[in-house]
Amino acid sequence: MIRRSLPVVLTLLFSTPSLAGQQTLFSFVRPTSQVSVATENSGMPQYNAEQTAEGEVLRRVVFNPVERPTLRLSPQAGVWDWSAGQFLTLRMQSAQDWALTVDVTVLGSDGRSLTSRVDLPAGPAQTVMVPLKAMSPLSQGMRAGPPMPWMHQGQRVLLTSSAGALDLKQVASVSLSIANPNVAQNLLIEKVGIQDDDQAYQAAYRDLIDAYGQFSRGRWPEKITSDEQLKAAELRDQQQLKGWLAERQQLRLDSYGGVVAGPAFEAKGFFRTHKRDGRWYLVTPEGHPFFSLGVNAVAADGGRTYVAGREAMFQALPAEGDALSAFYGQGNNDDGNASSQGRAFKQGRWFDFYAANLQRSHGTPCAPAVEGQAAAPCPTPMLDAARWQAHTLDRLQAWGFNTLGNWSDPALGQARRMPYTLPLSIVGDYASISTGMDWWGRMPDPFDPRFAMATERAVAIAARDHRDDPWLIGYFADNELAWAAPGNDPKARYGLAYGTLRLTTDVPAKRAFLKQLRDKYRNQEGLSKAWGIELPAWELMEDPGFEAPLPDPQHPEIERDYQYFQQVFAETYFKTIADALKWHAPNHLLLGGRYAVSTPEAVKACAEFCDVLSFNFYTLKPEDGYDFARLAELDKPVLVSEFQFGSRDRGPFWPGPVEVAREEQRGPAYGNFLDAALAQPVIVGAHWFQYLDQPASGRLLDGENGHLGLVAITDVPYPGFVEAVRKHNVQLLGQLRNKLEPKAP
Repeated sequence: MIRRSLPVVLTLLFSTPSLAGQQTLFSFVRPTSQVSVATENSGMPQYNAEQTAEGEVLRRVVFNPVERPTLRLSPQAGVWDWSAGQFLTLRMQSAQDWALTVDVTVLGSDGRSLTSRVDLPAGPAQTVMVPLKAMSPLSQGMRAGPPMPWMHQGQRVLLTSSAGALDLKQVASVSLSIANPNVAQNLLIEKVGIQDDDQAYQAAYRDLIDAYGQFSRGRWPEKITSDEQLKAAELRDQQQLKGWLAERQQLRLDSYGGVVAGPAFEAKGFFRTHKRDGRWYLVTPEGHPFFSLGVNAVAADGGRTYVAGREAMFQALPAEGDALSAFYGQGNNDDGNASSQGRAFKQGRWFDFYAANLQRSHGTPCAPAVEGQAAAPCPTPMLDAARWQAHTLDRLQAWGFNTLGNWSDPALGQARRMPYTLPLSIVGDYASISTGMDWWGRMPDPFDPRFAMATERAVAIAARDHRDDPWLIGYFADNELAWAAPGNDPKARYGLAYGTLRLTTDVPAKRAFLKQLRDKYRNQEGLSKAWGIELPAWELMEDPGFEAPLPDPQHPEIERDYQYFQQVFAETYFKTIADALKWHAPNHLLLGGRYAVSTPEAVKACAEFCDVLSFNFYTLKPEDGYDFARLAELDKPVLVSEFQFGSRDRGPFWPGPVEVAREEQRGPAYGNFLDAALAQPVIVGAHWFQYLDQPASGRLLDGENGHLGLVAITDVPYPGFVEAVRKHNVQLLGQLRNKLEPKAP
């Protein structure tokens, strides 16, 4: 514990001015407050503070390479009352040439805590601001906030997120720690304070988005600053596409993009699957092997973002009567799912920056006013859908793609230029089960007769206009259902079983599970013995909220029963969909469930009833996302229905689930993923997520604001990435052709 004062000479050195509204709690340079400083596997080896290259004076703290070295501040008596404060502030910097991740924990006297993870970059000192109430960029309507630090009132300010809850009148301590450092880490710190207003926070989000929907404070090569730039970029794009489309004619592809090489497969008029020489293939209606290179969400409505209530975030929204005001609309994405919880600004008025930028680049301009005459009325701008569709299809084909992935504009498939896929969205008033994840909603109860009715209706509607369309590859069975909860603990792995047993018996899945157990054990005595529990009466299992036991090696029947129920559940689900599809769409494939989280039972059932297994792999390679040895045992073709690589240097603040350091690394990462996919004999395609960058201010659905696209919100392609994607797509088709060509004797 340290209570001594530092030499008086330190008071003569340079000190950084505080932000307006900031009160110093403790100064490591001038320790005048009555604060106890304790260290655990950390220390302050130098008695004096030190001056940085920028002239600031800070104190060095060394965190030793153990599990969690910690520096803790606490009042020498009683507790702190921070009820008037809004942020905890820390003036600090990394003492090395690399970034540090510092965990901040504010502990209350009642044991509750508030936590924040600070990603402290290398470089000069930052004023770190930790919200004293749980807060994240979702409170501003977006998945990730703007880049930090940023300059405010002459200081480099780094806003963080916080989680948890705290009685601010009863604050017992503040701790700084580093999780499992490999070597000793050095942190320089000046002071800890309390900020009593949110002016810096509000300023960080003010005027954040420019007139084109781009991050206003950032710079990158493709950034647009004028309408003339937009038009010039489109002309360059058109010229490039002409050359690439001409080269595509030399690739020896059939009408659907299948590879013309080796002995042809039987042509059956629709897409199908076939296994030859140990490798699975999709086969085109003309009988040629087809590796599906697709793009998800190829649609013109991806640039919509809510503006209602946060107009100050945008520098130049169109005024009423402005031609571009035609691209406003109304929406409501407050659906109650986990994907919308904790997010503000999720309903009301939105603006479509992408559509507005399309209008700017090739829309019909208003006629200029003639002196002495009334101005002619300017027509309301309309998105030229036919032009956009033709241009987009040109792009995709020129870039080496051959498939329109999920959620793409239906009109693109109707153009009969590229094969396409369709989603099955089964909605109805059937019962549902929570597995603890529920990101897009609870699991549908396939034992409920209303689910079968909803499935029949959804499939009939989806197949109505496509039953005889050879360009349709097939249908996906919904998307990223919550088959389990995240994590490896038993309640996550068997979330479906646990969630079902907690329900009431008016839920068909609960009745099905209880029947399974009664048929096996006959009575509560048999179940109690097998599960190692005391169940005085069978009716206790029927009660809502029943807490089932965890799997236990001494009672293996527990886990076997959970597995069996989840297997029957998944089989019932996929069989219901497969039966409806065989009746309404017998010519098309059932492409699986687009797993994000799965269980072995769900994957096995999908393999039994679907034509293709589909996974959304947000990993560097497909094999990082699943055990392909187990998939090979199922002997079923696999489609990677989503994959992605993003960075933080092109405007949108979120890099997506898989981040690379900079834009130039996205192309090589794409190529490595495709090479790994082709090396797996079961993989028959890979679909990129997605065509367009998400709005920097957050998409309508859930606030995601990722740099995921082939093109920016301005409709300008990322040239380096697009060229790399094209090269790797063409290379893959060439490698596939080499596998199919007969070898010379």
